[in-house]
Amino acid sequence: MPLPACSTRIRMTRRGLLLGGFGSARVCLGAEALRPRLNGDRLVVAAPQLRFLAGRPLERLHNGASVWFDLQLSAWAERPGAAGASPRLLERAIERFAVSYDLWEEKYSVSRLGRPARAVSHLTSGAAEAWCLEQLPLATTSLASDHPFWLRLEVRAEDPKERSPLLGEPGINLSRLIELFSRPSRSGQASWLVDEGPFRLADLKATSRGAGGG
Repeated sequence: MPLPACSTRIRMTRRGLLLGGFGSARVCLGAEALRPRLNGDRLVVAAPQLRFLAGRPLERLHNGASVWFDLQLSAWAERPGAAGASPRLLERAIERFAVSYDLWEEKYSVSRLGRPARAVSHLTSGAAEAWCLEQLPLATTSLASDHPFWLRLEVRAEDPKERSPLLGEPGINLSRLIELFSRPSRSGQASWLVDEGPFRLADLKATSRGAGGG
């Protein structure tokens, strides 16, 4: 039996929406706000409608400051946020990124601060956002082939005045990042959240085989 059409929800803090040019605390994106695909035994997503290099973070970048973004991609056995539900977390991937902007070239540079550290430069804003998502491969070991699951993407721009002590040896403290996402975003913090599903691993595998020509 085919799964029902994917449901999509995105919400931002009111502050983030106003700075991004929106007029309410919640906006709805069209279908396929999250586009998952398989890369070997990992799941990665694209979110072409989600623009987080915007609002106050973009203003800070254009003023010459670097901005840190925390991103988390998670898979759930039930739809997150459904009334009366206690969703079960299946997998998560979490990373911190430092973004800077070259005023002369009008291009972005991005560094992944976890290990192994990676960096790219000379990117457009859309390419920089897409690269960050590519660095969030989600393990599929806990995803049953024919059981539906839901995806949640969370993005938070860090306020430099409240910068968390997450950097150290040998790199990012993942436990502290997980703790950060276990709490609601702070008032005034630019943050984005997208829920979409259901998906099935079997469908993604079939799509992957089709894209590969068999």
